[in-house]
Amino acid sequence: MTKNVHTLDVQVLDEYLKSEIDDFKGILESKKFNTGQSNPTYLLNSGEKKYVLRKKPPGKLLPSAHAVDREYRVMKALSNSSVPVPKMLHLCEDDSIIGTIFYLMEFVEGRIFWDPTLPEVNKEQRREIYEETNKTLAALHQIDIKKLNLENFGKPGNYFERQVNRWIQQYRAAETSQYSEVESLIVWLEKNMPKDDGMVSIVHGDYRLYNMIFDPKETQILAVLDWELSTLGHPYADLAYQCMSWYVPKIGITPGLLDADTIMLGIPSEEEYVKSYCQKMGISSIPNWSFYLAFGFFRLAGIAQGVYKRSLQGNASADNAQDIGAIVPILGKIAMSIIHKNN
Repeated sequence: MTKNVHTLDVQVLDEYLKSEIDDFKGILESKKFNTGQSNPTYLLNSGEKKYVLRKKPPGKLLPSAHAVDREYRVMKALSNSSVPVPKMLHLCEDDSIIGTIFYLMEFVEGRIFWDPTLPEVNKEQRREIYEETNKTLAALHQIDIKKLNLENFGKPGNYFERQVNRWIQQYRAAETSQYSEVESLIVWLEKNMPKDDGMVSIVHGDYRLYNMIFDPKETQILAVLDWELSTLGHPYADLAYQCMSWYVPKIGITPGLLDADTIMLGIPSEEEYVKSYCQKMGISSIPNWSFYLAFGFFRLAGIAQGVYKRSLQGNASADNAQDIGAIVPILGKIAMSIIHKNN
């Protein structure tokens, strides 16, 4: 029988964590979360406490991907800020312990909403939840980078130019088929690059509803998760990435709001959501909005293509990884429709 590539050596891990963390009582149970397409994530139960371990996947990886050490660093820096994150406990950069580098953090008990239509809550709570995500995003983008010693967390300036080039490289490295919609999108992004306006903030990189833990009963965010793609960059990238939900139908791992009656549900429109963000940031509007949306869709296509490529190699983290390849051309098509509509 072939060993699962994501199986942990619990005995070795147990001994290591006991030697590194003062009050760690040992691992009674280890369970891999089925969700998460990039870095394998595990729930560790010591009986008294629960922990979450997040590691790089095994095997050959795309350049600069799966940066769990960066995740640890940014969450550690944000620990006493206006942006809620889990408490970071330990970063292990020694591959010999469990095969790849990993970090350990405290488990946060709460709710994760996978469907942006929020069927679990009522109309009033839906509006409150979206306002909470909006408030937290604006708070992140107003964090004092120097105060948190994150000046070298990324390269300031020309963010979109660098990111477009990077994701073209990532996409090409993971490419398994050629899609005309994605090729057209790449050409358009390169030709329509907005001028750098000098705005720099911490960007999350994957700021979406299912990467947040909410209070079990209230609409408060207890922790923002999955900082793998975080860096210093342009705040509009995060906003546009979340706003992609309003353009996406309910497909695969990207359930969207396109076909939903948002007024009836109590969910703000994209225009209302952007306006609320602008008010918090002290700006009047966002020019070149279609570019930021189109870039978000291309980056998501690059991520999906990487997940699919890893599934073919046998080291994907999630069980449904092979299904994700079909989403790539759909994302390209949605992006091109936004471009044609607004230009």
